[in-house]
Amino acid sequence: MDSKPHFHGHRERLRQKLKKDARQLADYELLELVLGTVLTRCDTKPLAKELLSRFKTLHGVLHARPAELRGIAGFGPSLENQWLLLRELMTRCLESPVRERATLAGPTDIVAMARLRLGSLPHEEFWAVFLDNQNRLLAWERISTGTVNTTMIYPRDLMEMALGNKASSLVIVHNHPGGNPVPSTPDVEITRQIIRSGQALGIRVLDHIIVTEGDYYSLKSEGLI
Repeated sequence: MDSKPHFHGHRERLRQKLKKDARQLADYELLELVLGTVLTRCDTKPLAKELLSRFKTLHGVLHARPAELRGIAGFGPSLENQWLLLRELMTRCLESPVRERATLAGPTDIVAMARLRLGSLPHEEFWAVFLDNQNRLLAWERISTGTVNTTMIYPRDLMEMALGNKASSLVIVHNHPGGNPVPSTPDVEITRQIIRSGQALGIRVLDHIIVTEGDYYSLKSEGLI
């Protein structure tokens, strides 16, 4: 008598389908296999279907916030760590074309990279793109981490990082978790402070870009700097 749980045979059939033609797998079946790498001793189909029902798409599932995922029965700490790993892997893969581009042509190049990294975060973060005198990417670094609606950035610290990267110019980037990319008065004021700090050192501040999961705002494009 076969003592293996019924889902073992089902999971093996999914693996065979994956090998033969991954496109044959439904979205929930892909999730089943991903979940099964952690939840090896249980049927992952119900959880996979629940995740898709709750978040609608694979993109929605993979970018769901940890607090949202914790509210789903069966989604524990081990899966949360796996999700962080998957998101980081996916983000780095999608960042690669921008990172490898010799010259950044404009804000849309930076937006593509920033929305992947910051768009779905539940808290604000400030990052900076450091560029050489030909607008080639030198570094893409986090400057500070804050709360759901604020984060601090100190012009002196930013300029020290710019000098450390031998940057000729930079672009400031941060996110608005609430979904509205329009800058606040403090956003505009800190940008102007950073511009003044950069002028004293010969470092140009080319733009300040605010991103959300589905939108962005360029202070340069809107004439605010």
